[in-house]
Amino acid sequence: MDVMTWTYIFVGLTFSLYIGIAIWAKAASTKEFYVAGTGVSPLANGLATAADWMSAASFIGMAGIISFVGRDGSVYLMGWTGGYVLLALLLAPYLRKFGQFTVPDFIGTRYYSNVARVVAVICAIFVSFTYVAGQMRGVGVVFSRFLEVPIEMGVVIGMAIVFFYAVLGGMKGITYTQVAQYCVLIFAFMVPAFFISSMMTGNPIPQLGFGGTLVDNPDMYLLDKLDQLSTDLGFNEYTNGTKSTIDVFCITAALMLGTAGLPHVIIRFFTVPKVRDARKSAGYALLFIAILYTTAPAIAVFARTNLLQEVPNVSYEKQPEWVKTWENTGLIAWVDKNDDGVVQYGPGKAFAGKPTFKANESGEDERGTHGQREVTNAPTENSNELYIDRDIMVLANPEIAGLPNWVVALVAAGGLAAALSTAAGLLLVISVSVSHDLMKKTINPNISEKQELMYARVAAAFAVIIAGLFGIYPPGFVAQVVAFAFGLAAASFFPAIILGIFSKRVNKEGALAGMIVGILVTASYIIYFKFINKGADNAEHWFMGISPAGFGTLGMLLNVVVTVAVSKFTAPPPEDVQQLVEDIRIPKGAGEAHDH
Repeated sequence: MDVMTWTYIFVGLTFSLYIGIAIWAKAASTKEFYVAGTGVSPLANGLATAADWMSAASFIGMAGIISFVGRDGSVYLMGWTGGYVLLALLLAPYLRKFGQFTVPDFIGTRYYSNVARVVAVICAIFVSFTYVAGQMRGVGVVFSRFLEVPIEMGVVIGMAIVFFYAVLGGMKGITYTQVAQYCVLIFAFMVPAFFISSMMTGNPIPQLGFGGTLVDNPDMYLLDKLDQLSTDLGFNEYTNGTKSTIDVFCITAALMLGTAGLPHVIIRFFTVPKVRDARKSAGYALLFIAILYTTAPAIAVFARTNLLQEVPNVSYEKQPEWVKTWENTGLIAWVDKNDDGVVQYGPGKAFAGKPTFKANESGEDERGTHGQREVTNAPTENSNELYIDRDIMVLANPEIAGLPNWVVALVAAGGLAAALSTAAGLLLVISVSVSHDLMKKTINPNISEKQELMYARVAAAFAVIIAGLFGIYPPGFVAQVVAFAFGLAAASFFPAIILGIFSKRVNKEGALAGMIVGILVTASYIIYFKFINKGADNAEHWFMGISPAGFGTLGMLLNVVVTVAVSKFTAPPPEDVQQLVEDIRIPKGAGEAHDH
């Protein structure tokens, strides 16, 4: 069978499974909609948390960016993994002990202020929409390639599926759907890795094959071969980084602290019965996450090595079939600058703007020979003629390695599972923030549970539509967009949560000032360099050489300084709030999720 048939089979089966689970797990109360009735087992919550965590950025984007930037991509591995350890040790048990539904709930109660709650809601929605943009972009990429539909149509299909199980089942439906999605995505991620590692290094374990020698040249290590291929084409050595030490540190720290402040991850720990279960589920989640995270660098190296061996300095007519297949999506494109018919690949942009194709008289795209391509702007002055979207590297990896069609289709189903699982968690955060924190706790405390549930579902529906628009008009490639979300979370939520747990002196005035300053300064820095003055987006113009992806660390430090300073010069929190902080830190017992 061809790839499309296999893809329809795998995607059809997995989507049917997700919808069936959503129908079975329909939420009947706000407690089930918000926190799955706090009855999820640690193992199931660990699986669901891992799926929630391993988004399109992890499944598609992380290995893709590592394959292009080499050692510099290690910041994603260190930051996201380290952040999860931080979350498991410092935040999850205490927030579960607090026993509320959401992060804004914690901030509103801990800082005894509806204004603080509203600011937290705005931060949660802002961060969640930034993050969900990457997920919907991943959904569109998968659909456009494997089901041969436009990216826009792929996003709409993904929206419909998420809408169904997020709006119907809430956290209860999402949790058990994510358990299934983890099984799908990890199987899809590992199977091609086993195949390719065995083919290239003779070792079926990718984590070991990554550092092994080549089957066809036992005297050469795989990474040495990749370094040689890279330098021959004019790239830096793959194993040498180009980022400054301070930028690597700040990006890693922003990813770590952002992880600990991401509301869609934190809310997962409210779904288990006890504090001890929150710790257990964090341990399980770390184990399940590590399986993918330790494999991603290997997949990045396998894909990059095969790419550099097959594509550059080969005539277009002799290019492997996968290149021409991916051209149909516009995610790979070639501009023959010197009219020699040979694909030149090297540093620099192949052309300015996105690739477009000239239609012939019958209205079909002409893609059979070189010279019939056109671009939206004039080519730049360098020798590179090949545009490759880095988000395709994981999805194209089985095709690059010549694996069977069913493996190619399996990876497509895994990519969809990863993107949809995280998108659902993020949309739930937006939904709950609107219905519970805004409507119930701020605007109209007298609404019934049935009305609150209705608001939650309506908010989820609107969130799905907006998320879809982000997917159709994405502000950047997957891993980059998600990295900004982590920086924003680090600069806004993390200080308010960590100081709220471990300091009785921090008050509402301090937390409010800190959150506002942190997120405004960080968002302004990112928007300026990424959207307003793109020409200045380089180390020469960055503050202290810190890139927009790492600026969340400075935003977080600024937040802490402002929070502590303002708290010092204003009245301390009331006695009952100080007692609440004391109670949270008591290691035994577990509060049920409830309304204070």
